[in-house]
Amino acid sequence: MSMYKTLALAAVTASLAACATVPQPLQGTYTDLSTASAQQGGAGGAKVRWGGEIIKTEPGPQETCFYMLSRPLDDQARPKMDSNNNDNQGRFVACRAGFYDPEVFARGREVTVTGTLHGAVSQKVGEYDYAYPRVEADVVYLWPKRVAVRYPPGYYDPFWGPGWGPYWGPWGDPFWYQPRVIVVPRPLPPPRPR
Repeated sequence: MSMYKTLALAAVTASLAACATVPQPLQGTYTDLSTASAQQGGAGGAKVRWGGEIIKTEPGPQETCFYMLSRPLDDQARPKMDSNNNDNQGRFVACRAGFYDPEVFARGREVTVTGTLHGAVSQKVGEYDYAYPRVEADVVYLWPKRVAVRYPPGYYDPFWGPGWGPYWGPWGDPFWYQPRVIVVPRPLPPPRPR
């Protein structure tokens, strides 16, 4: 019986580990350096793995540059989503040889890049001269769009479907799942002429 428990535990561990795996192109060892630290200089030649949201994509004659709003990365090296958007870490620019379509690599899309730091690029942000740390990118990994999941009214937990409740058993909560009734008052008829 213990052999089955061991195999079951191994299967569960392997499946959980597979969920948190960094995609093959983004794997490797990188310097733990933030974009704010790189702005100060002195980190030229460091290998980094940074990610965030695209601000703009500029194709040039030889390379395409991605101006990015930096975000911290999760266990899969994907930029973390924050509903308050308070976790930005500055900006950076990543450039890679070749053409990348700005309609595909559009504003707001999530990207993770790996590459080597190579100086800074100064550009205006409003009236401010901003020094973007420049990454000579080896990999530009475009993440699939996130799908918003919305549950209908009455679902307070995605694992409890209609007909199940914590106290009511398989027949459900008779009050929670009742249809909602909305009463709309009728307008008064116009007064009759006398």
